Amino acid sequence: MTDPRRHIPRTDALLALAQDTPLAAHALKSLARTTQDACRRHLIPPHAAEAYFLALVGKGVASMTPVLNATGVVVHTNVGRAALAPEAVDALVDAAGYVDVEMDLATGRRSRNRGAGARGALLAACPAAEDALVVNNGAGALLLANAALAEHSRVLISRGELIEIGAGFRLPELIESARVELVEVGATNRTHPHDYERAASGASAILKVHPSNYRVHGFTAEAGVAQLRHIADAHELSLIVDTGSGLLRPDPALPDEPDATTALRAGADIVLFSGDKLLGGPQAGVILGRKDAVERLRRHPLARAVRVDKLRLAALEATVRLRQTPTSAALHADPDKLRKRADALAATLREGGTEACVVPHDGRVGGGGAPGVPLAGWAVAVDQSLAEPLRLQRPAVLGRVHDGALLLDLRCIPPARDAELARAVAEAGQP
Repeated sequence: MTDPRRHIPRTDALLALAQDTPLAAHALKSLARTTQDACRRHLIPPHAAEAYFLALVGKGVASMTPVLNATGVVVHTNVGRAALAPEAVDALVDAAGYVDVEMDLATGRRSRNRGAGARGALLAACPAAEDALVVNNGAGALLLANAALAEHSRVLISRGELIEIGAGFRLPELIESARVELVEVGATNRTHPHDYERAASGASAILKVHPSNYRVHGFTAEAGVAQLRHIADAHELSLIVDTGSGLLRPDPALPDEPDATTALRAGADIVLFSGDKLLGGPQAGVILGRKDAVERLRRHPLARAVRVDKLRLAALEATVRLRQTPTSAALHADPDKLRKRADALAATLREGGTEACVVPHDGRVGGGGAPGVPLAGWAVAVDQSLAEPLRLQRPAVLGRVHDGALLLDLRCIPPARDAELARAVAEAGQP
């Protein structure tokens, strides 16, 4: 009996099929090896290798697959958190070429105002801040703030705020890597102002972190920013507040979510948050606060290591200047309008022979923001067998499997793409 693996195409035979692509030789060889490996593992038969290889080549130079997010989770970490607005995408594309990121075009000389546009946009959107700095991500902002304001010293933090920030990274370990000693005060469920007072001697800063991805209910207590400001003043300490998910100002839809404006007005020296969560922008660590405090961060050597690139600066500036982002639109989507869209989608699917019905479905903020807060809405329920074929399309369609059904929530899908979603579901249901 002939081993079927003998029929796997040779590397040179596969490469000959893709001579006119823009992919480099090493990239094509890697795709050829991937194809051959799929044959050896019996994922595809050898006779399908050429088509499989060409499909890989056809995906282009990037391996990430676009996704239609029908989960109802607005800031979905697994699919890239916030979706950028078209205007932010345009700004990013413009910045992809040569731009005046560190050039004064009037004089033709080097400029020291890197990120001035994003800084100006943030200060206009949050007048409570005197200065702003943007770094690579939220963890980088937290690390830089502690290194600049409390290096070789002590930082006070409530035991109830010693969070794990994702991917197994824990806040204490992150902070201590900045050569800072964390001093835990209070208890897990209750921390009072006097707990900070007792530990203030020898410290340089107080750190308040919003536990954005969980809630502690019941017999609880915490010290507010204004209370911590009084303690910081009495002991000459800096006050760092990490709000987490990134509201610039209060949002009635998320009444318990902290925001930068309120924290700054209450006395925070520095407020930190992520750019790719509720702000609706690219991944970035946004730092707002008093001018002297932000300047200390800007001049610290670590600032260079966590510097943000031109693409994210451009996308962030555009995002902050917009009246509405895809994130804010999804968060505040009208349930009645979602119902009408869901009804229309279900009707279209049924006309094409796919069983579908509309069911109530609460969306979620996601990304660690406002845990447990429901976003009232609706979803189209189809057979859960469609989940896998929909995930394997391009763009992939990601829904939520629940009680034997695949739920497709339109909250995070632009209305202009409803027809595209309907076609994808219809194709996934074909034998």
